[in-house]
Amino acid sequence: MRKSLQLQAEMTQEFGTCVFDVTLDCEDGAPVGGEAEHAALVTELALGAEPGARVGVRVHPVDHPSFQADMATIAAQAAKRLTHIMVPKVESVADVQLAEQALNQAGARDLPLHVLIESPAAVHRAFDIAAHPRVQSISFGLMDFVSAHGGAIPADGMGIHGQFTHPLVLRAKLEIASACHAHGKVPSHCVVTEFKNTEAIRMAAQKAARELGYTRMWSIHPDQIRPILQAMAPSEAQIEQASEIILAAQAAQWAPISHAGQLHDRASYRFFWQLIERAHHTGCRLPSGIQFFFSGDGKPARSVS
Repeated sequence: MRKSLQLQAEMTQEFGTCVFDVTLDCEDGAPVGGEAEHAALVTELALGAEPGARVGVRVHPVDHPSFQADMATIAAQAAKRLTHIMVPKVESVADVQLAEQALNQAGARDLPLHVLIESPAAVHRAFDIAAHPRVQSISFGLMDFVSAHGGAIPADGMGIHGQFTHPLVLRAKLEIASACHAHGKVPSHCVVTEFKNTEAIRMAAQKAARELGYTRMWSIHPDQIRPILQAMAPSEAQIEQASEIILAAQAAQWAPISHAGQLHDRASYRFFWQLIERAHHTGCRLPSGIQFFFSGDGKPARSVS
C-alpha cells in the first residue's frame, strides 16, 4: 500500500495531475483476526497521503462481521481525506442503502460510494444500483462472477481472451457499462490477471474503452498503470480536433460553428469537452489555450455549456 501511494505521488509530479486512484484494501488485505488492526493501518495511511492524492478504501462486504467496524473506524476518521469508499459483493440496492447508512452514522455524509458487482443477480439489478444517488462508480468483479456460475463458464472466461468473448461475461460487462451511462455514473473495468503481459493489458484496456464504454480500469500491478493510461487516453489527433472545436466554440460564445466542413453545436461541444477532460485525467499534453480551462488543482476552472 505504501509503494502504491509513493508511485501515485511520483506519477502526479510527472504528469502534473493525479492520473490514478489508490484503493487501500481491507477485504482481501486484512489477515483473518487482524481486521481491526488493518483498518487502523489503512486509516493511518489515508490520513498521511500526499496533498492532492486520490485515495479510497475497499471495506468488507455489508454482510461481513467487520463491515460496521471498518466504516466506524475508516469513514469516521478519514472521510475528509478519502475520495470514496468501495463496497464489494453488492447484490442489491438494499446493500447500497446499508452502506449509505453506515457512512452517515460515521459522519461521512458526503463521501461517495463505489460498488463492486460480482454475481449474475447483481448484474440483473445493475440499473437499480446505478440509480442510487450515493453510488459514483460501479466496478465489475470478473473472477467472482465466473466462479458464481458453478463451472458453467470455463476457466478461460477469466483470461485475457475469454473475458471478451464468452457471451455471459461480455453481457455482464455491457449491462454494467450501460447502467452507469444511463445514470451518469463511472463504469470501471475489471482486472487483467496476466500482469506481466503488457500487450494483453493494452489490448484489454482498448477493448474496454472503445468497444464496451468503460472509462476507468483496475490495475493489480504497477506495470499495468501506464499501458492502461495510454490505451484509454485520446490520440493526439483527437485532442487537436477537440481543442480546435472547443476554442472556436468559446470564441463564438457557444453558438453553432462550422469546423472542417461540419456543423457543431452544444451537443458536440459536450462530447469534445468530455474528450479533453479524459485527456487531462490520463496525463496527456494539452494545447496552451485549453490549459486555461483547468485550475492549478487539475479541476475544470471553467465550464462548457
